[in-house]
Amino acid sequence: MPIHNADVANAFDEIADLLEIQDENPFRIRAYRNAARLLRGLSKDVATLVREGADLTEFPGIGEDLAGKIREIVETGDLELLRKLRKRLPPGLPELLRVPGLGPKRVRALHEKLGIGSLENLGRAIQKGLLRKLPGFGTKTEGRILASLERRASQGKRTPLATAAQYAEPLAEYLRKARGVRRVEIAGSYRRGKETVGDLDILAAAHPAEPVIERFVSYDEVKDVTAKGPTRCTVFLRSGIQVDLRVVPPESFGAAFHYFTGNKNHNIAVRRRGQERGLKVNEYGVFKKERRIAGETEESVFKAVGLPFIPPELRGNAGEIEAAEKGKLPELIRLEDLRGDLHVHTKRTDGRNTLREMARAAKEWGFEYFAVTEHSKRLTMVHGLDERALRRQAEEIDKTASAIRGIAILKGIEVDILEDGRLDLPDAALAELDVVVAAVHSAFGLSKSKQTDRLLRAIDNRLVTVLAHPTGRLIDEREPYEADFPKIIRRAKQAGCALEVNAHPERLDLPDTFCRLAKQEGALLAINSDAHSIQDFENLRFGVGQARRGWIEASDVLNTRSLKKLRKFLRARR
Repeated sequence: MPIHNADVANAFDEIADLLEIQDENPFRIRAYRNAARLLRGLSKDVATLVREGADLTEFPGIGEDLAGKIREIVETGDLELLRKLRKRLPPGLPELLRVPGLGPKRVRALHEKLGIGSLENLGRAIQKGLLRKLPGFGTKTEGRILASLERRASQGKRTPLATAAQYAEPLAEYLRKARGVRRVEIAGSYRRGKETVGDLDILAAAHPAEPVIERFVSYDEVKDVTAKGPTRCTVFLRSGIQVDLRVVPPESFGAAFHYFTGNKNHNIAVRRRGQERGLKVNEYGVFKKERRIAGETEESVFKAVGLPFIPPELRGNAGEIEAAEKGKLPELIRLEDLRGDLHVHTKRTDGRNTLREMARAAKEWGFEYFAVTEHSKRLTMVHGLDERALRRQAEEIDKTASAIRGIAILKGIEVDILEDGRLDLPDAALAELDVVVAAVHSAFGLSKSKQTDRLLRAIDNRLVTVLAHPTGRLIDEREPYEADFPKIIRRAKQAGCALEVNAHPERLDLPDTFCRLAKQEGALLAINSDAHSIQDFENLRFGVGQARRGWIEASDVLNTRSLKKLRKFLRARR
């Protein structure tokens, strides 16, 4: 069975979870976490690297031990260490760490004091009121955990978009090689760029349909075939992801692509417009009585109902039909519109590449500039910078900029926003920098009013360029902190502070709804990678996709500006 980067990363994350629950060495735990993050952002296929005999220790943070474990997973599909760790604890225990509000200490306490070893056990214990009796929990914590469990149950199992990509795209490429196939595309929520996907919808234009169906069920990663017909098939991959394949004749592909991309309400709205024109719109085409008048392309479907092409990311019945009708659809931002990246880390703190390596990678991306924004001193675990270290880094930036022509390296910092809204470094130190990215990394549980005031105070500091990952969420791991985000967005507009769309797949923060609100309020955004390695620039495509879902155009984004215009903005901000 093929091994994807996500498979190795998941194994390393599970090892870290199990070690953390058992209160093992934090440095060992962090090594596995960092390796998992590296693998998820790696543009190269690690299984291919192993087969080619590549030296995996050349990757930052991968020593001989971790390299050996990667090879073991790729070559055997399993890992002895993970098997041993699983035997020590109930198999459902690591899943508890995915519940917001449950860290390793609380999970350990639940297991030791109440014998809880699964989400099901946890739910029963909450219903009996057992959690509130444990030290460090209480009624409010119990309520938040219950709400998280109910949310997870209502949403069903979902896969982060970037992880789904590792399975969906190779499968689509595999199907394109089937006999008789004209075209294969991934549709559904994946194509709309949703942060997580429930299952994968793959659409094929083929004649005859049988060869692509047979190739689909023969795919190495298929674990179970749950439905199989002449034109459609449903399977589960070994990763647990459900994949639905539908095969249509080429002349119906555009209609099917539209039908299986938009959400239910968007499709209903388009069908209703067709009915108003005496047309029937379905996955096979657009029909005038029994005659197909459109359907080979999506453009033909929209044209038949009197609309221009609507980008996939907007097909959620959130005003896109009305905007299209009035000719007011946004010209959505594209990846190639980005001229630079304003949030990048190096080995100086918790990055995995040197400044020179990051500079060369940014240059290869075609950027005009990027900002080096290491963590500030409060984050001692990653050796955050104080004023003296910041000055030393500025000297290193000057030397690197002289050695690597063709890209501007901006001096910056990711400065912590303290609990009262002050910044972790004095204004005098920040004033010497080009870019200041302000971020919350602690005290997530403040009251709504205190958290709001904290963020507003940071935004009001004229030295702050960007408010990083503004809601503080980690998808499927940590809920956004409580704050008045409409008020924060309006204040950012007034102050001239950009709001970040953090492209890291675990964050995708701002959420798309707040991106759209920011556009409506006229607030500026910055789409940044938050890169910790040269591979992390690849994540920018997910940040751009998130912005597109929020109706964002290039003019709404700070780092689509040329270096000259960016510098002008930075001077004016101060």
